[in-house]
Amino acid sequence: MRPLHGAEDNTEANLRSLFSQAYPEFEVLLSIHEPSDPAAPIARRVMAAFPNIPARLVTAGVSPLPNAKVWSLRALLPIARHEHIFMSDSDIFHLPSSLSTVMAELSQPNVALVTCPYRAVGGPRFWSRVEALGLNTDFLAGMLTQRLLNGMDFAIGTTIATRRTELTAIGGLEFLQRYLAEDFVMGNAMHARGRLVTLSRSVIAHHIGNDGFIKNWKHRLRWARSTRRSRRLGYLGEIFTKPVAIATIFCILVPGAWGLLLIALFFRATVAWSTAVEILRDPLIYRYWWLLPLEDLSSFATWVLGFFGNKITWRGRDLNLLPDGSFQI
Repeated sequence: MRPLHGAEDNTEANLRSLFSQAYPEFEVLLSIHEPSDPAAPIARRVMAAFPNIPARLVTAGVSPLPNAKVWSLRALLPIARHEHIFMSDSDIFHLPSSLSTVMAELSQPNVALVTCPYRAVGGPRFWSRVEALGLNTDFLAGMLTQRLLNGMDFAIGTTIATRRTELTAIGGLEFLQRYLAEDFVMGNAMHARGRLVTLSRSVIAHHIGNDGFIKNWKHRLRWARSTRRSRRLGYLGEIFTKPVAIATIFCILVPGAWGLLLIALFFRATVAWSTAVEILRDPLIYRYWWLLPLEDLSSFATWVLGFFGNKITWRGRDLNLLPDGSFQI
């Protein structure tokens, strides 16, 4: 199931990757909000190019609630023919082996949900590349640390595989639409039932867009405020993942403490190399590694601002978040 919204540079290639899965039997269900959506002709063109893959394009209508993605998924789930559900965002590119890998992992004992790590692919704009660097050198490391300390009690919404019965057991998509971070809530609710959430071996490519500074900053602030409400202690603990910013502030306050900054830079470089190069195979890090200190300072500023305020801007709407991460309607 894949909700579509608008036509970006990679929309068609991403969609073709979904139809090109090396798996014996599957269907592709796509949704748009309105018939005039620019993604509609792209979807029909790709569907025509893969006549042997059962596929449908559904018009979900405009969502009455802020989380339009879940509204689109709600329009698709009733017409799905299979028990196993593979949900993927429109900005995701999959390798042909992705579906088979994830389905094998979902078949393991007591596994209720499989979520995929991703390699961020930035656009040509400066701040898009900076954000991609941060995601590829920091996000996965934080996620693996969380798994080590507390197990996988969350999911990443870019790609999720589960079963229809598992969704029903936690209240269904109707329950999840109340939240901004519906992916985190989905994984957390299944984990709370004693079911396993697994981080897949399949790494996907996430095209994060090509936004300028203002839109990029609003997006990151929305993410920070959502994360603070989803996992309060985990958000506070992120201070340990920001050694360069902390060491820089310390050096400003304590003259002569530059050795601390050098140590912080060493450990930051080690983490960046192990995640971006060894795991994600990110080509961006080789050309733009020198932007990492800027990304670290930007990430730290966003993290601090995430502690304040409950307002976010999402899809052109100004919204308020409640303490549990749900929307104030």
